[in-house]
Amino acid sequence: MPEGDTVWQAARRLHIALAGKVLTRSDLRVPKYATADLTGRTVLDVTPRGKHLLTRVEGGITLHSHLRMDGSWKVYAPGERWSGGPSHQIRAILGTADRTAVGYRLPVLELLRTTDEHRAVGHLGPDLLGPDWDAERALANLLRDPARPLGEALLDQRNLAGIGNVYKSELCFLLGVTPWLPVGELPAERTANLPELAKRLLEVNRDRPIRATTGRRGQDLFVYGRAPRPCLRCGTPVRVADQGDGSRERPTYWCPACQAGPTPRPVAPSALRTRPRPPR
Repeated sequence: MPEGDTVWQAARRLHIALAGKVLTRSDLRVPKYATADLTGRTVLDVTPRGKHLLTRVEGGITLHSHLRMDGSWKVYAPGERWSGGPSHQIRAILGTADRTAVGYRLPVLELLRTTDEHRAVGHLGPDLLGPDWDAERALANLLRDPARPLGEALLDQRNLAGIGNVYKSELCFLLGVTPWLPVGELPAERTANLPELAKRLLEVNRDRPIRATTGRRGQDLFVYGRAPRPCLRCGTPVRVADQGDGSRERPTYWCPACQAGPTPRPVAPSALRTRPRPPR
């Protein structure tokens, strides 16, 4: 599941493969840009911004993409089989003399003037893995609406950029509170620690192939995707319920013994058996 660390890794792979090289192939498979041609232009850099990717190209052009739930960018050597998905899922191809980057299932793909990148990412809060990280500003953003549930506030990229559903659940577990606790009711010492705890989690995972928050070999995550298995700390069955504003709800995991605060009505065991286990 793409989150800030996943996008950072994707940007690094794309930057290594494309930056400083001339594009010999350009194919954007979305109707609006079907006739756009970037061949002959040099890729300047590929930069992550929260969950967004900005591929900057010579001539003041930026290709903006967002992975959302299941998008991905794959890089292939000449002659290597493309294995990211069937061809009808390809949305973008950027090729150089020695590498080809292929974007699969990209729900957001657009060309912008580089000077207009703010249209795509200007609304974002401080980036947990970016040079603009500002813990005080991120905390002020989170506390701006003290009645808002903590889980929803963490997912709001306008507060701080890079946290997705996995880190939301894991952060709340590490803080010892449920994702439904109002932000303003988080104990003061945990409130002060929240931004840097989030930053540390993403930083230690940005170079890892498998995301981990526990420090335990073979047990990668404390609660996310673990319902109804036992909590790694206390043995209580982990629970799951949807959280959101009604228009965009996400499965949210928590331990009812280790995490204090309000909880929704738990999902019935029969529902757990039919719910697919989310990807890491």
